[in-house]
Amino acid sequence: MKKRKHKYIFVVGGVMSGIGKGISAASIGRILKSKGFTVNQVKVDPYLNVDAGNMNPTEHGEVFVMDSGLETDQDMGNYERFLDESASDRDYLTSGMIYYDVINRERSMGYKGKCVEALPDIIDEIYKRFIDAERNDRSDITVVEIGGTIGDYQNIMFIEAARILKIKRPKDVVFVLVSYLPQPSTIGEQKTRPTRIACQTLNSYGVQTDFIIVRSERPFDDKRAKKLAISCNVSEENIISAPNIESIYDVPINFEKGRLGHKLIKTFGIRSKKTDLTCWKEFVKKTKNGKNQLKIAVVGKYFDTGDFMLSDAYISVIEAVKFSSYWQDAKTELTWINSKEYENGKRKVSELKNYNGIIVPGGFGESGIEGVIMVIKYARENKIPFLGLCYGMQLMTIEFARNVIGLKNANTVEIDPDTTHPVIDIMPEQKKLLAENKYGATMRLGAYPAILKEGTGAFEAYLSVRALAKEDKENKNLISERHRHRYEVNPEYIEEMEKAGLIFSATSPDGRLMEIAELPKSKHPFFLGTQFHPEFQARPLHPHPLFNAFIEACLKKK
Repeated sequence: MKKRKHKYIFVVGGVMSGIGKGISAASIGRILKSKGFTVNQVKVDPYLNVDAGNMNPTEHGEVFVMDSGLETDQDMGNYERFLDESASDRDYLTSGMIYYDVINRERSMGYKGKCVEALPDIIDEIYKRFIDAERNDRSDITVVEIGGTIGDYQNIMFIEAARILKIKRPKDVVFVLVSYLPQPSTIGEQKTRPTRIACQTLNSYGVQTDFIIVRSERPFDDKRAKKLAISCNVSEENIISAPNIESIYDVPINFEKGRLGHKLIKTFGIRSKKTDLTCWKEFVKKTKNGKNQLKIAVVGKYFDTGDFMLSDAYISVIEAVKFSSYWQDAKTELTWINSKEYENGKRKVSELKNYNGIIVPGGFGESGIEGVIMVIKYARENKIPFLGLCYGMQLMTIEFARNVIGLKNANTVEIDPDTTHPVIDIMPEQKKLLAENKYGATMRLGAYPAILKEGTGAFEAYLSVRALAKEDKENKNLISERHRHRYEVNPEYIEEMEKAGLIFSATSPDGRLMEIAELPKSKHPFFLGTQFHPEFQARPLHPHPLFNAFIEACLKKK
């Protein structure tokens, strides 16, 4: 039987950023998967950073970490959540990566002494990255989101590479423009001109869009659709209405009401099975029917820059809480609390008695740390469900060492290099690398295995969702989680902390690295911290077991 040719859908943005281009691309991927196709999703970021690792999360949004350890844009998290699959390194692309590889190839005589230029060499490298999915036979359809907006200088070369692919394989490439119809309050009607100009600009690049997804405050009317169809040279039936909605997870269902998936594969000239969004619809129904209301405090150190980018900086944590809440018929209200306000006395930690649970997310550096430790102490002593993530677990360990064991000066060497009790430290092999100024190699990035200790809360949580490899007798307690950190629990203090009652319920396979710390349920309803970031593997259809256990404890507390 003749193999079906690989297909490409390029999603580009018009008028302005922030209108949901990434969610549109993710929703297209979900719909195509529901039709029986294997799909991979690619994010193109036009910035010159090689990856997102050095970007400030309060300005750019969350740094999402993949299994390999690649640090990416937060859209990769949305792709994984919508597709319910882990992405590959080949699914993330920046201008920095392209230039870095081309320059390194030139330095190693890979171009055999010829003149290297943006045209054609940079374009050729982008083109090769686009067809990488086909060469590796990973999927039937690749959905590529090109970051930025039509008219930006930075993304022109990526659009050019997509245009060349369209010329070479016209039946295998579709363009989707996600644009915006503004409705000025003084005028009272939706204006199509900005979208028409975006289409004209795209045409000037040599690209004709096949579909327009129209973002707006409310659905557009037939008059607007006809005007866009004529002005943009797009079939009226291929102009899809995407008005504001309550949840991003409604988007695939709304798109299917407009038969977007059917129209896309019809354009490719291929057939599919009947669309099956049953599980997705069941999840979306759960998002609207929560019977129990929960109040959870999220206490951290990056909360003094205003709320504008806060949700983006911790998007995976927020979504992980939502998923576990929805599947337990709960809706959770998150309150963001700046830990510095406990240090300077503006707030009293006793206010935390009004919450059903407390989360301390990841972070770096000294600012606001003593306030976080005050919060952890209050949660432990007052038996409020507590979940610490990465830095949250390290500070939980420090609090226990100070206030339970009595090591008053216990600290992390990240904050106090001269502490007499370095409960959190860098491992010896990492110290050697730091001495050689090899900072990048000192972080644990990406997926690492861990072994769970039976009879613990963490073990029960993973077992409850069948996340353990029960069929593998040798590795039945094995899990794999994603990391992004440099410091570890100091092995010299583990025995002393365990004698005092702290349980290290997951460790690295060799037993050297502590992955989960918790108090037994006989001492606390839920007091647990993870060295890894469980939020990176929480999915709408498969919420993370530790977030499930935390929400369950919060409901019992309520």
